[in-house]
Amino acid sequence: MSKRETAWFEKPDRFDPGLIREMKRFRDIGGREDEDVIPVIVKLNREADPSRHQDAIDLCKSSSCNRYGGELGLVGGIYGKISPKTIRDLMDHEGVYKIYHDREVRAFLDIATKSVGVTDVRVQEGLTGKGVTIAVVDTGIHPHDDLMKPDPRIVAFEDLVHGRKEPYDDQGHGTHCAGDAAGNGYQSEGLYAGPAPEAELVGVKVLDKDGSGQLSTVIKGVDWCVENKEKYGIRILSLSLGAPAFESYRDDPLAQAVEAAWHRGIVVLAAAGNEGPIPGTISTPGLDPLILTVGAADDRNTPDDSDDIKASYSSRGPTIDLLVKPDVYAPGTNIISLSVPDSPLERQLPENRVGEHYINLSGTSMATPFCAGVVALLLEANPQLSPNDVKSILMSTARKMAGDQAGYLRVGKAVDLAKEYLSIRKVSV
Repeated sequence: MSKRETAWFEKPDRFDPGLIREMKRFRDIGGREDEDVIPVIVKLNREADPSRHQDAIDLCKSSSCNRYGGELGLVGGIYGKISPKTIRDLMDHEGVYKIYHDREVRAFLDIATKSVGVTDVRVQEGLTGKGVTIAVVDTGIHPHDDLMKPDPRIVAFEDLVHGRKEPYDDQGHGTHCAGDAAGNGYQSEGLYAGPAPEAELVGVKVLDKDGSGQLSTVIKGVDWCVENKEKYGIRILSLSLGAPAFESYRDDPLAQAVEAAWHRGIVVLAAAGNEGPIPGTISTPGLDPLILTVGAADDRNTPDDSDDIKASYSSRGPTIDLLVKPDVYAPGTNIISLSVPDSPLERQLPENRVGEHYINLSGTSMATPFCAGVVALLLEANPQLSPNDVKSILMSTARKMAGDQAGYLRVGKAVDLAKEYLSIRKVSV
């Protein structure tokens, strides 16, 4: 029995599994290797001479059909749409480390604030997230009254999809997420407020009106947040989006980008994904062991957390590296938050609308910004906390959930421990 001949692109040491799969699909549909293009991310070889990097970039620009996108500083790479012929030329280039398919990324509060103790913290401690900035990397942020009144709290907006200057959201997902974290309930007399109603927000639009985008655009969004961290005081990065994970976080470009942000002092939170209850379904960038990966819980519409359970749809670990994820669970089921008038989300889910200004959604997409709002409370209570401190505090104070190593947020205990960190630091000084 003869062995099947291996195609030139079936080299996992040079191409990620996603690109190999895409190249097979390209071949099966009869794509033209020197005329058609595939979106890719090219990670450059850090040990190579910079002249070889430039040579690789020039190759990406060499054909009239190629569309060079630009650099991705956090991962040491470039991106664009290039022909399989050019990909083949880059395959053994000494300036190239690996080539990845620039695949699609998709977007994955009433009782909730009570069930994990946010309301008690707000009343007893007076914490509201004031002085903390959360960056929401998503479909954009609509200037909803709950974010703009009595004082506007969207302090910056970066549109990497259409290049518009003023805040907007042509899908609705990002606005809901912003409210999950920091809505103040202006249009509901405080009823549908997020955990951090006085936190400031930065909107980074990386997903389009269909709630989808490319890995490279999300990486550019993370890069922008790092570059503008000091300018806008960005302490938290909330990513309610993801893509299927094909390889180790060590080689995954989006995971490497969020790791770089973490090392630069930004608390990064990523959604686990909505592929549960199947095990092994944690998406990227949530597969990265360093950042805070958030799963969704169902609070069963009661203020008491004793009956709260893991949501059936919440993705389960282990990761592709056989690591435990998610790190914590937060309310994510039937979360009422901000809506964008006549948005695709409202048209798709008219039955979920709650009055004129709100909409009810479920998913780890909701749990992640909710947790981001809780992080803002911790950083308000103790601004000296590092990302590692925040993760350790949330995980160590969480309530145990049956059948899982990750626990359910307990905000009061987390705030107490954050303040204890501060007192210990003062004593040591």
